Amino acid sequence: MILPVLLLTAFYLGLFGFEDLDEALTFVGRITGAGLIAASAISLLGSAAVMDHWFWKIFPYSGMVALVGTVAALLTNAMVLFEISNSDSLFYKTLFGLLTAGSAWTVFAVWRTLSKIPAPKRVATAVIASSVFAIANFGYQNLYQPSQHGARPAIKLTMGQPELNMDGKSFAVPVDITLENHSEVGFYIMGAEFHAMGQKVKVIEHDRLRQKWRDDAQKWKEYQERSPLSRREEHQDGQLLAAQPWMAPGGYIEASDSVAIRTLVRLPIDTQYDQVAFYATASLARKDRLGLDSVAFKSYSWKGGNVPQWVKRQKEFDSLIYVGRVHQNNSIDERTMDPRSVSIYWKFGTHGAEVSASITKKGDENREPREAEVRAVRDRYGLVDALTGPIQRSLWDIKSKSRQ
Repeated sequence: MILPVLLLTAFYLGLFGFEDLDEALTFVGRITGAGLIAASAISLLGSAAVMDHWFWKIFPYSGMVALVGTVAALLTNAMVLFEISNSDSLFYKTLFGLLTAGSAWTVFAVWRTLSKIPAPKRVATAVIASSVFAIANFGYQNLYQPSQHGARPAIKLTMGQPELNMDGKSFAVPVDITLENHSEVGFYIMGAEFHAMGQKVKVIEHDRLRQKWRDDAQKWKEYQERSPLSRREEHQDGQLLAAQPWMAPGGYIEASDSVAIRTLVRLPIDTQYDQVAFYATASLARKDRLGLDSVAFKSYSWKGGNVPQWVKRQKEFDSLIYVGRVHQNNSIDERTMDPRSVSIYWKFGTHGAEVSASITKKGDENREPREAEVRAVRDRYGLVDALTGPIQRSLWDIKSKSRQ
């Protein structure tokens, strides 16, 4: 039984290790791959030492080497079992459960055949070094790294000089949108939208009644725009003037990089709005938490698109739907978790536009996730939203500059 346990341990640890060393998305993931390869080599050496200790009797310290090899196999199998405890694969859970139990038995079986442990300090040092490496690596991945949630790109909006069209009946407002990533990790673009809202604002002579304030707060609570509570201003509902994506889903921005684009908002010269407000948002995912295959447009929600039932129950959910395949950031999770995909909804309506992303495994698309599940998914894959706005300008100011 000892040899099958050690050989299977060596095979699977080597498989995970070589894949992580080559493909893991983080530096610590590649270090983990090197550690798994080392543990695989130690398990192979331990299996050879077991054969020599029980049969060949060539190497005088083969018993000690066999003990170190079985202890290393036990520690690594136990760590992998803990790592995959919440995974989807029953096969791997069962396999590493058996390997952990089997390697524990091999440690006892080898230990009891030793009349004495030669160079016990060296054995203890080897075992302690293996334990410290495993615990340090586990602690970094599961304690330190998940606590690093501060990375979030920033969006800047800048309005340029308005330009009057040649026909004199309309003008264009150029808006520069810049996504700046000052963090040490890159981000995939799940979706990015820009929209402009026209607003009418009536100024009154006396302070508004308390009930008016309350009515405004209740009326605007569901809107993306800021709730316009004011003593002397009466804001009417904003009207959507323009809405468009400004970065393609599936693109990315690297660490310490920036991306800038310019868009034009065109308005008739006789527009009746008092002011215009610009907004920009981006839905992002950390490149060190997931891998993303090319994202492709799938369907329109109003043309029989495969929209989850819990999404269809939302009112006025007219959206463009994009889908992409998601990969885990390390070999163990990639092999032990069911395939995931991301669904990106670019939604627009009378009160603005927004982008949302949902990562689910196959078969769970129609199940409405609980709030705790949503938070867990966002933390696991580093999903963040960046937004800016409202950047407000009076139409009088814009028109006066366009005539200059």
